[in-house]
Amino acid sequence: MAKLKNIVKQLSEKDYKLIYDSLLESNAEKSAYLLKALRERQLSDSKIMAELEVTPNAYYTLRSRLNIRIEEHLIQQMESPRTDILRKVANLNEVLFTKKRTISLATLKKLEKELIDYDLASELTVIYKSLKKLNINTPEHFHYSQLYNRHVAYMLAVDKAEDLLAEYFKKYGNYYFSAEFSAEPADKLGLSLLVKEMQNVAKLYESHRLYVFQSSMLIFHRLFVEPDDHLQVDGESIQDVFAHVQKIFDTYNLDPLYYHLNLLFEFLKVEYYNHYKVYREVEKHFEEVNDAASTLLVNYSYFTFSPRFLITKLERHLRLGTEAELMAENEELFVEVEADQLNLPHHTVYTIYRALSFYYSEKYEEAAKLINALLSDVNLKKYPFVQMEVKALLALQYCMLRDFDLFNQHSSSIQRQIRMFGKDACENVLLFLKILKIATSEAKKDKPKKISAVIPRLKSITVDYFAPTVFIRMDEKFIAKLTELEGQE
Repeated sequence: MAKLKNIVKQLSEKDYKLIYDSLLESNAEKSAYLLKALRERQLSDSKIMAELEVTPNAYYTLRSRLNIRIEEHLIQQMESPRTDILRKVANLNEVLFTKKRTISLATLKKLEKELIDYDLASELTVIYKSLKKLNINTPEHFHYSQLYNRHVAYMLAVDKAEDLLAEYFKKYGNYYFSAEFSAEPADKLGLSLLVKEMQNVAKLYESHRLYVFQSSMLIFHRLFVEPDDHLQVDGESIQDVFAHVQKIFDTYNLDPLYYHLNLLFEFLKVEYYNHYKVYREVEKHFEEVNDAASTLLVNYSYFTFSPRFLITKLERHLRLGTEAELMAENEELFVEVEADQLNLPHHTVYTIYRALSFYYSEKYEEAAKLINALLSDVNLKKYPFVQMEVKALLALQYCMLRDFDLFNQHSSSIQRQIRMFGKDACENVLLFLKILKIATSEAKKDKPKKISAVIPRLKSITVDYFAPTVFIRMDEKFIAKLTELEGQE
């Protein structure tokens, strides 16, 4: 809600009036009332709901629709001048074949300036190609030939940078799901080489667009692959990079790509402050990213590892003790997210996040169904340690459901994998399974005490790969539920 309030208050008077009038014209009186209430009155959400006579779910839907309406209006305003320029470039031959040379030159020079302001390298090549022709008999021909060649090369560099981003975050998913971090695996080396390649591409040109792409990769790399205690990114601190990128966004505020990449950098700020446990700053950026979590997951996988936000979200709820609220929140935030089994790391993290949300709402059967479907739909054999973790989480659900036949079946499967890799390599899974074994054992004496003795050992183990069992709150309530198990065979 904080995001919507801020947007409404920052609207210009002209934009506010246009949106308000359009809502009234389309018979969206409640949306118009909400817009006015957020703009002109200091009312709490509960007060607005009471005045509108709507339920909390209907109120959430109402504010979501208003947010979409505002964004559509702003995008329309933002894209109008840019669309006009692109239309002129598309119709350039009409000028070249019907106007005198002096008029054609003046038109091309004006378009050149506007396209430079928008940093539209591809369209600039069209302009310089035309200027080359018009100046073929003048000394300027060489100048425009050089500019044309340079912008063709720059356009290819920008394309290369976007390809590197997509490749980096695809490779990061494999890295995050691998277990042998301490052994400097090939995936980590591959990520570092991609970072170096991105830096080399960015150094070719003084380009704010290449700087933004490079920054998104470098910040993520320094947080999750090669942590840097000095927080330096090519001589800049990460906070300086954020400030520099924001200045670029403000300067090129009509650029539609930057409009969308703003969410990416808000996400990176959440991750940055969460990584260094500056939770007060996390809260300043969290709501904006959370409101757009569905968009982040669906549309930003080529620019970052967006499921990372779900992990941070879990950590935040566990820190605040609000994990029971996850499921209700998911029903509204993730309605547009569709399964993408081809992107295995994304799909796995998202499914486990949803399963944990069911777990914390004590809907163990729904959680078990999700995890079973995941194990059936995707092949996790390439990531055996993650596979063990997922199976261990499923075993926990069967414990809670008192289905000890299925628990024993999955427990045996996990133990076979543990024997293959050795106890030392997967001690975290072994200890988690030990807790469940104590809970389901026939011996009833001192179960809480025995489980309590194992938990500190489990918590002392640092696991860097994706480990769902890390997100199980092992407190007195957890122990009590496990030790209440009855009917063991």
